[in-house]
Amino acid sequence: MGRIEGKIAIVTGGANGIGRAVCRRFVEEGAIVTVADVNVDQGQALAAELGGEAGFIALDVRSEQGWQSLIDAVLARHGRLDVLVNNAGILATTQHQSIDDIGIDEWRAVQAVNAEGVFLGCRAGVKAMKLGGGGSIINLSSIAGIIGTPQIVAYGASKGAVRQMTKSIAIDCARKRYGIRCNSVHPGLIDTDMGTESMGMGGGDPAENLKTRVGATPMGERGEPLDIANGILFLASDEAKHMTGAELVIDGGLTAI
Repeated sequence: MGRIEGKIAIVTGGANGIGRAVCRRFVEEGAIVTVADVNVDQGQALAAELGGEAGFIALDVRSEQGWQSLIDAVLARHGRLDVLVNNAGILATTQHQSIDDIGIDEWRAVQAVNAEGVFLGCRAGVKAMKLGGGGSIINLSSIAGIIGTPQIVAYGASKGAVRQMTKSIAIDCARKRYGIRCNSVHPGLIDTDMGTESMGMGGGDPAENLKTRVGATPMGERGEPLDIANGILFLASDEAKHMTGAELVIDGGLTAI
């Protein structure tokens, strides 16, 4: 208990999946969490469940003004920002993401949330954290940002952008002595709605696709949202004070093959 006691945190996409697990884990370890999500009903319900000083603020990560309003509200209420988890993301808006059939609208929609949304969050987070003497930014990438993903080319490209962006921001903040760390987390096959949705991409039977993906994972099982949340907790804590620009891969050994 108390690994991030009193830290002020924002978690985007916090209403469900990995984000929900992160919010719960952060509160268990003493953080004051703002759940940020486009899903108002689920976000408000989670904030009420977390209790204490936890709160909810509606956020579309594609909106520059939305980010400004979120940061202003958190600073007005708590006086600083210590941890930002850029977790919000989408897999696709259609089932067609191979290079043969992906449309430009699909490409842009995925980049707008997964890459531009993280950029806007990092920019807003750095500005806020400079005021308080530092902090930790954790960006959710994916193993799709490390290895090829032919059936989800837009998603993989967006997560590769997050991976590289994280490193650039980390180096910039370190050299300027802002006291801001920036690291990326790369989940593999995780038991979430998005993980289930991905089994339908590229055709074939989703159940068989899942069986194949699990079979390709050396540990032979899907990860749980809590597995990712625990890694994010470490990066948010002072235990990771000498880590920046790093990639934390949590994938059951898949990328080690």
